[in-house]
Amino acid sequence: MQKLVWVLVLFLFAACTNNKVDTIVHHGVIYTVDSAYTVAEAMALKDGKIVAVGSNANIQQNYTAKENIDAKGQAVYPGFIDAHAHFVGYGKSLYQVDLFGTTTWQEAIERVKDFAAKHPDLIWIQGRGWDQNRWPGKTYPTNELLNQLFPDRPVVLQRIDGHASIANQKALDLAGINAGQTIVGGSIELKDGKLTGVLIDNADDKVYKQIPSPTSEVYLKWLQAAQMMCFEQGLTTVTDCGLSYQDVDMIDTLQKAGKLSMRLFVMLSDNPANLAKYLKLGPTKTDKLFVKGFKVYADGALGSRGACLIQPYNDQKGWQGFLLENKSHYDSLAQALANTDFQMCTHAIGDSANREMLHVYNKYLKGKNDKRWRIEHAQIVHPSDFNLFGAASIIPSVQPTHATSDMYWAEERIGKERLKGGYALKQLLQQNGWLPLGTDFPVEDISPFKTFLAAVARKDAKGFPATGFQMENALSRVETIRGMTIWAAKASFLEKEVGSLEAGKKADFIILDKDLMKVPETDILKVNVSATYIGGMKVYQNMVVNRSSNKQ
Repeated sequence: MQKLVWVLVLFLFAACTNNKVDTIVHHGVIYTVDSAYTVAEAMALKDGKIVAVGSNANIQQNYTAKENIDAKGQAVYPGFIDAHAHFVGYGKSLYQVDLFGTTTWQEAIERVKDFAAKHPDLIWIQGRGWDQNRWPGKTYPTNELLNQLFPDRPVVLQRIDGHASIANQKALDLAGINAGQTIVGGSIELKDGKLTGVLIDNADDKVYKQIPSPTSEVYLKWLQAAQMMCFEQGLTTVTDCGLSYQDVDMIDTLQKAGKLSMRLFVMLSDNPANLAKYLKLGPTKTDKLFVKGFKVYADGALGSRGACLIQPYNDQKGWQGFLLENKSHYDSLAQALANTDFQMCTHAIGDSANREMLHVYNKYLKGKNDKRWRIEHAQIVHPSDFNLFGAASIIPSVQPTHATSDMYWAEERIGKERLKGGYALKQLLQQNGWLPLGTDFPVEDISPFKTFLAAVARKDAKGFPATGFQMENALSRVETIRGMTIWAAKASFLEKEVGSLEAGKKADFIILDKDLMKVPETDILKVNVSATYIGGMKVYQNMVVNRSSNKQ
């Protein structure tokens, strides 16, 4: 009897002294991704934040919780953060003609026909994902078949990189595009003096301006579809590059209404309306939305030969690509942003575009700083220009899968020597000692696991090339995980809130069925997300993978 009393006393004492939390995650392999890359076993969560991280014994003895999640030895990581993507554009693309992976123009046409038949009420037919580099001959298509099939229905199909489109005659007529027109930062392609329908970079703006804005119901459908795909991939924060202030207002409304859970860091498009509103307003922040950057475009893409090069393309004599704006535009914008708390985040692909922007940045940043201005992609850099990143603390924001997508034809474009300065993750990492990673979805696949494979093994999903592409620029597994979590957070001034599993930070984490730090290279793409949590709340659970959660 006396023993029973003492047991009861000890139980009551423990109940009184134990800290009450909402959730305990235990018996996991928890990669905190803190400064020491500590691996823990358990963590306690309360009010959407991490209270403590430590051993199973320490956490379970000192805390009691309403919910206990037994990770059963599975790997737990901070929620993945995509440092460069197009969240709204991705959601929109899920309701358009899917042209990704087409191997011929005829296959693309068949997909358009099928889509049009299934959506007879749509006035505009839109699609995305074609890539002429994957087709026989690697030449741009022409719009004759689109004109024949859809004489009275406008059609516009965006290239995979978003830097070129093909439109049928109906769409061209609505946009008022004629042969012989010239556009700054764009090209209207002709064949035998006639429009082919191919519009490069700024040239397709006129067409897209003719498309009516979506209703709020359609917009919500796009974003919720995009969100679910992100959660399935373990993404808990996404950087959306190039939105309007109207997009921001819609997203903010949906998040506050509880209809959108994804955390978003937003770069506003570089246009007069956004600048007029936000330069006066300044950066804005809520629990799940941070507007702090301006997305600027220096040039186009290498695949469409819109990237601006110092020397001509190897496969198009005399052609060097072009900047999308006059040089004075970049200089004046940098001068204006230098006096604000906004980040200047510039898309630069070609070595000339990168050089131009690096010089402009250095002019106004004037040495080491913590403004975290970014070069998005930093894809082809001249050997003499790498040091300009570190000189002014300029952040190269890169997407590893661009290398494994472009490696099949990039040498044809720029030659072997220039390619040495291309997709140079390791060289770019060395500039500041950290490197944010992203996917650029929907330009590339949304999968962070493909990002991991491309960064570590420099291979694509097919396992090509066997020896890896330019392995001197591969990243270690630790560097890659940091790039997908804490460094991606740091690139957006969010490193004090997310990106690692430490006390005081938001409880954004994922449980994986295999450990990315230990799994063989050949099994990286077989890793699945078991569950995704944002602010301690489960937002995704893989019903196929064996569950590891239980409530007590």
